[in-house]
Amino acid sequence: MARKYGLTCTATLMLLLITLKERIYCNGLTVNPPENLVITDPGHLGHLEIAWNPPHSLTNMTECSVRYQLEYYNSYRDSWAGVRTDKMTFSAQFDLMKDVRVRVYTLLSGPCTNNTMIKSTDYTELIQKPANTGVLGTEALDFTCVFHNMEYTECEWRRSEKMPANSQHELYFWHKELGQAVKCPEYIKSGGVRRGCKFRDESLPLFTDINFCLNGTSDEGPLKPTFTSLQIQNHVKCAATEKLHLQTGPDKLELHWEHPDGKVPGHCLEYEVEHNQEGPGGKQSSTDSLADGQTSLTLSSIDSSKRHCFRVRSKVHKYCATTSYWSEWSHPVCQPEEKEVTPDPEWDGVPVYVYIAVAIIATLVLSLCTWAVFKLKKPAQEKKVESLLTSLFAKSPLLGPTEV
Repeated sequence: MARKYGLTCTATLMLLLITLKERIYCNGLTVNPPENLVITDPGHLGHLEIAWNPPHSLTNMTECSVRYQLEYYNSYRDSWAGVRTDKMTFSAQFDLMKDVRVRVYTLLSGPCTNNTMIKSTDYTELIQKPANTGVLGTEALDFTCVFHNMEYTECEWRRSEKMPANSQHELYFWHKELGQAVKCPEYIKSGGVRRGCKFRDESLPLFTDINFCLNGTSDEGPLKPTFTSLQIQNHVKCAATEKLHLQTGPDKLELHWEHPDGKVPGHCLEYEVEHNQEGPGGKQSSTDSLADGQTSLTLSSIDSSKRHCFRVRSKVHKYCATTSYWSEWSHPVCQPEEKEVTPDPEWDGVPVYVYIAVAIIATLVLSLCTWAVFKLKKPAQEKKVESLLTSLFAKSPLLGPTEV
């Protein structure tokens, strides 16, 4: 029994020594961060390529696998993003109007680390400042894109007050299906000035980062560029709802409508219904929000002494898009319907006055014409009478003095 107890203690002690040795070994092992970190701009309007080399100390490492942890600052979301990879290249989207910040760690795991992962305590970091080009204060303002009814896209912007009058903006865009950035296919102009760009049909892909750059030139120098990146399916504006139906029942109103025309899925829409009541006490307004593509609203306990009018608008809800825009309001439908009042012709005094004025003018014109004709004929008649008298006296002898 004593011998068996002694063997057990010896085995336990040896196991503890081996474990302690491995722990000391692992704790004492360090790994260096990557080397030669570079950032390359291939001209994709903010989609940059990142590359690095493994640390020199791991050049001949065969017992363990080497991976890397890349962290970069996403200035669009104002937060750090990270990825682990066994490659030595990575591409990410950056706002070129702000600092580009990237750092990389080395990760080591395998037999040489007792199958535990070791991360380099240091990292290699690179901060790239934005290109300080362009005349200060000439960048475009309020750049927005709207995907109208998921059929065509319009991007618009405003000119800054400091932008020279004789300058024009140039819009370039890029996404992964394009080799290089290309120009706007059709500019939207106002008074000869470019204020937007129109993309017909579905020329911009969905669920893909699309990068835009607005720049230009002027007599004072290049305009300060503006960069942005977005996914177009997150910027939908639906068409206005056109088909509304209002039905009346015992002390209730039922409003039904159809989804707006276009390519927006009905289950992705939410609606807002505006209800206006007009009566002797004045006008009251209220709104109801309806989600999940609901296209009807029933109101009970309706005051029949009031006139009720409804109109509807829609937008894509947050479960289908991160951003969307309300559509225009539909034409209102009312109950009771407004009757058009047709004026009685007997009481319509406007034609009577017109007829009287025309008669007076016609009488005056006729009188003037008669007077003019009479004036033209009067001299001719006088000349004719004078000619007849002259002929008469010429044929008769003159009377001489009487002799006594």
